[in-house]
Amino acid sequence: MIAQNGVPQGTVFDLTMESVDSRIYPGIARDPNTFGTADPSDPAKMVVTTSHPAPYTRKVAVYVPKQYIPGTVAPFIVGADGPDHALFTALDNLIAQRRVPVMIAISIGNGSGDAQGSERGLEYDTMSGLYAEFVEKEVLPLVEKQCKVKLTKDPEGRATMGGSSGGSCALIMAWYHPELYHRILTYSGTYVNQQWPSNFQTPHGAWEFHEHLIPNSPAKPLRIWMEVGDRDLFNPNVMRDNMHDWVVANENMAKVLAAKGYHYQFVFARNAGHTDRTVKQQTLPEALEYLWQGYPIAGPAN
Repeated sequence: MIAQNGVPQGTVFDLTMESVDSRIYPGIARDPNTFGTADPSDPAKMVVTTSHPAPYTRKVAVYVPKQYIPGTVAPFIVGADGPDHALFTALDNLIAQRRVPVMIAISIGNGSGDAQGSERGLEYDTMSGLYAEFVEKEVLPLVEKQCKVKLTKDPEGRATMGGSSGGSCALIMAWYHPELYHRILTYSGTYVNQQWPSNFQTPHGAWEFHEHLIPNSPAKPLRIWMEVGDRDLFNPNVMRDNMHDWVVANENMAKVLAAKGYHYQFVFARNAGHTDRTVKQQTLPEALEYLWQGYPIAGPAN
């Protein structure tokens, strides 16, 4: 997790995307200092009256390792809430040690805001394939063009990662599009009821993953590494629906993944808070190694 002398360092390209150019996410925002209220007829629903169309600028940081051979097709990992320079440093060292494949990292900034009524909430908490489709149709072609790389179409060579709502987003991407992604890494995943607007097919948002979706669906070809801290979030808003405890949500996720026979690893971090920086410093290398087990690593060290 620290830059090392003598280790080849990748190149980071900084790209910008404007909301006006997106056909999928033209942009929304919630008025400052406003949130929402629980629906008096259904505490599992949040009523937000202050969300409206709004432009945004999105930053995308793309890490291309020194060992990448131009013109070849590479595996890659897509990360939420970018740029994630800690990821890039870890990849420099792990790739040099041949502990993970030579991969591209695409660290995508969110469209601003947080939770219900915001662009970030819309992108990350919505239970659908839309965000994965946005990445596929609007982000990846830009990356290939601007950074002069070729990205694999093989879902075994594609991973997602994120923390908090970015973590639930990472699983949402692969769950709704397993033909695109098979590997998922999450810190303090928001597997709680935070979707807005409400959807009758998944009325409890990402809480549905462990409540209904995973238990009631055939196992998908996914490999998952996940973490939660013992001091993680609990009911941080006005909803009182018993579906806003991050610790319980992640523990429930581990139980249902085990019951369905998924390849997964669940780390429970003591004395750790939400998306705890120290936890990430201690675990990201081993998490990436676990995530990419079974994928070929070519070439000599360094």
